[in-house]
Amino acid sequence: MIDDPVPPAARRELERLARRWQQLPLDRALRCVPAVHALAQRFADQAVAPSLTGDRLPDLGPAVVIDQLIVTTHDLAAARAATPTAEPTVDIAAELAALRRDIG
Repeated sequence: MIDDPVPPAARRELERLARRWQQLPLDRALRCVPAVHALAQRFADQAVAPSLTGDRLPDLGPAVVIDQLIVTTHDLAAARAATPTAEPTVDIAAELAALRRDIG
């Protein structure tokens, strides 16, 4: 079994957010795509070395954006696990919870 690098609190928030996303009406999801995409991009940027940032996640719309967030959350948590002495610049669980509250 592969260890999950995502901290338990962040995993719970990610699961809650994904469930909520599935329940959103399409018009609401379309309005929320930019916020979800922005968080996924921030997580992607945090997951890589600063010299490699700048690659932009493609905007693939509401059907895929939550999957992008799941992947970038995992990438960020894995990057942190690989360098545990690095000071975290973002609280993953708090960011996910705030986004979940924002989308309703």
